[in-house]
Amino acid sequence: MAATVFAAGAVLWRVEKNKLRVAVVHRSRYNDWSFAKGKVDPGELLAQTAVREIREETGLKVRLGVKLSTSKYELPNGNAKEVHYWAARVTDKALHTSTFKPDEEVASVDWLTPEKAREVLSYDFDRQLLDEVEALHKQEKLDTRPFIVLRHAKATPRADWMGGRAVDDGKRPLLPEGLKQAQALVPLISAFGPKRVFTSPWFRCRATVAPYAAKRRIKLIERSVFSELGNFRGPQRTAKEVLDIIDEGKAALICAHRPSLPTILSALASLGDSTQAEALKAARALRPSDMVVVQLTTGKKRKVVSVETYSLD
Repeated sequence: MAATVFAAGAVLWRVEKNKLRVAVVHRSRYNDWSFAKGKVDPGELLAQTAVREIREETGLKVRLGVKLSTSKYELPNGNAKEVHYWAARVTDKALHTSTFKPDEEVASVDWLTPEKAREVLSYDFDRQLLDEVEALHKQEKLDTRPFIVLRHAKATPRADWMGGRAVDDGKRPLLPEGLKQAQALVPLISAFGPKRVFTSPWFRCRATVAPYAAKRRIKLIERSVFSELGNFRGPQRTAKEVLDIIDEGKAALICAHRPSLPTILSALASLGDSTQAEALKAARALRPSDMVVVQLTTGKKRKVVSVETYSLD
């Protein structure tokens, strides 16, 4: 069976003088115009690849937004290729600090109106991506903030930790495998760039998000309502805390336990449609170190735009 080559990229966008613009890359080697993308490096996850390739090709540092369509086609050698795309907003700061320099791979990065971009893009699929981005923009669903729900990494089994003794389950540590998962989560979480990290105060949750918080120099915010016991005693308070965090309008992450997931995900589902609610219901089965990324609109009335589940496997 032919191997599949995976790649990832994004449609970079910004609004200038109330007009949507997208970044189109001109590759001199192929003399084509397309969106920034590139192949997965060994050990990378697709979201990580997209952010890295964007930085390498355009000099821009971004976080990923709404997931777009996936391109699938056959290469000349018979292998299949699959390219995953996201939308990604480019901030003024990212634009001003761009490190882009023309080279033999990328000759230029041009910011064009959708109309002009449609004229110059070399591939039909890229025009399809552009149509998606334009439609999201018109529906006011292009500018989003991620809300991530993460199940803590693999912990010492409860039976091994307690062993019939009266031991505080909140102190149960991560296994060596769980500590590796916590480190491996850093680039995946970074691809979406949550600025606030909330966690159950129980050790296995704090240890899971500590590496990301340290890298981003973010202070962990502990909330007892996200612990197993806190959710058991007051699921209404847990749900209210989720909605309060969403109302703050910032990119956020919650690290919690399996028994708390139904409450947290149900609160998110109340902001989506039936299809999104089903996707969030399915996310109750997250395994240790799995996470679900929910993109939410930025207006006063927050709504779910997309739901994606990620695993380190």
